[in-house]
Amino acid sequence: MASDAKKVIAARAARELEDGQIINLGIGLPTLIANYVPEGIDVVIQTENGAVGVGPAPDPGCEDRDRANAGNQPITLIPGGSYFDSATSFGMIRGGHIDATFLGTLQVDEQGNIANWIVPGKMLAGMGGAMDLITGAKVVYIVSEHCSKDGASKLMKQCTFPLTGAEEADVVITERALFRRYPERGWVLEEIAAGYTLDDIAACTDMAYTVADDVKFDAYGAD
Repeated sequence: MASDAKKVIAARAARELEDGQIINLGIGLPTLIANYVPEGIDVVIQTENGAVGVGPAPDPGCEDRDRANAGNQPITLIPGGSYFDSATSFGMIRGGHIDATFLGTLQVDEQGNIANWIVPGKMLAGMGGAMDLITGAKVVYIVSEHCSKDGASKLMKQCTFPLTGAEEADVVITERALFRRYPERGWVLEEIAAGYTLDDIAACTDMAYTVADDVKFDAYGAD
């Protein structure tokens, strides 16, 4: 079951979607975004293992084991959706046909570097399509809980884990705040979730950022 924090992040991330986009949702938390697509917004969701037209998660007991995303979670397919091979899928990604990708992370830093594929010393199957998505998508959203399990900020001055991509993160959305990165300004804090203050965000964020003049407080959940 997804935590409340993850649901908050997914719901806020879904409000970034624009009508007509082709988007990719990474493994884990990002897949929840499919459950929060706003009414009236028509997006095509792609999964890197070979499908477009991914819909919300199936109801319990209605899962089809032959229909799964890249994280092997069961999916639904909306009318008009289709399945295809990995070569076609990565042709979409590497060819620049994905408008936005939403990915989780272990670390992201003030240069926009992303480290989301391995914790040194721990076993992992591999990077998967993360590197391709980070370089191929037009906009890269990082959707992640603000801090790791040990309480350390994931929003760092400099990543210490092996990088997935350099200077590729465009937006960071956590359960506490939303930051956007601009060429001339770097990271800008634009929204703060209900229950948090400017001081709270500063205390749990290591990367450098500025505060938008029109920063929105209690922003999450707003129409």
